[in-house]
Amino acid sequence: MTVAPTLGCEERDLLAGYIYQLCGIQLDRSKHYLIESRLRSLAAQTSSGTYSELYNKARSDRGGPLEHAIIDAVTTGETLFFRDRAPFDLLRQKLLPDLIDRRSRSAAGKIPIRIWSAASSTGQEIYSIAIILRELLGAAQKYDIRLLGTDISSQAVARASLGIYRDIEIERGLAEDVRSRHFIKKEAGWQVRDEVRALASFRILNLLRDFSALGRFDIIFCRNVAIYFSESDKASLFDRLGRALAPDGALIVGATESLDSATGFEPKRHMRSVYYQRAAPTKSIPPDR
Repeated sequence: MTVAPTLGCEERDLLAGYIYQLCGIQLDRSKHYLIESRLRSLAAQTSSGTYSELYNKARSDRGGPLEHAIIDAVTTGETLFFRDRAPFDLLRQKLLPDLIDRRSRSAAGKIPIRIWSAASSTGQEIYSIAIILRELLGAAQKYDIRLLGTDISSQAVARASLGIYRDIEIERGLAEDVRSRHFIKKEAGWQVRDEVRALASFRILNLLRDFSALGRFDIIFCRNVAIYFSESDKASLFDRLGRALAPDGALIVGATESLDSATGFEPKRHMRSVYYQRAAPTKSIPPDR
């Protein structure tokens, strides 16, 4: 195999700009080391003598397999089931019971539940949500449940749809009794049981593009993705997420993220968790006559 080249300073800037155009991830110079670490194997696999050559090969085949491979390499991060336990406790103990109570008062038939994992990677987040729903609601004949997982990486979406995880991926975050109830042992690892997989669908989606066609959701998880966006892209994303959220819906972001009042959201607290709801429109006060 060809040895991967060394990444020069000008090439770092070139590839950082290219990566931003592809997926909105902003890699300032403090994070340029990620470019080399994530693209090293691709440069070697494509027999690229320089990273500029890798860039030119990708640009000459816009939308082709190499471009998708770069997106996969840059965006596919480490994740695990029930990552940062607090949001899932919030979902189980507060958000779902409250949502079901509100919807049951107005639903004529099945109670609709719509949840979106906006950066679902290889699927552990949306399947964690599905497991909570199965354990909380049982067979759920009374409910119309639709869970959506989206990610910009086609490779990640394919893995999520398949729902097979290696032993080490299963052991991190999943108790043995949960694993035995919701997974089946396969030669390649552990597969999510059909009744859990049936609750979720997956699709490739770039969050910088218009996603209004997805409809509205009761709960949106968008954790640890906006931290890589520029301030303007971040503001645009949260504005559009607000429009995709039901009026009484909840947005859950990463533990290190927070939204200010300019985003159109209000923070709500429950136990040790924070979630966000759309801010009520301010009423204008008529001037004195």
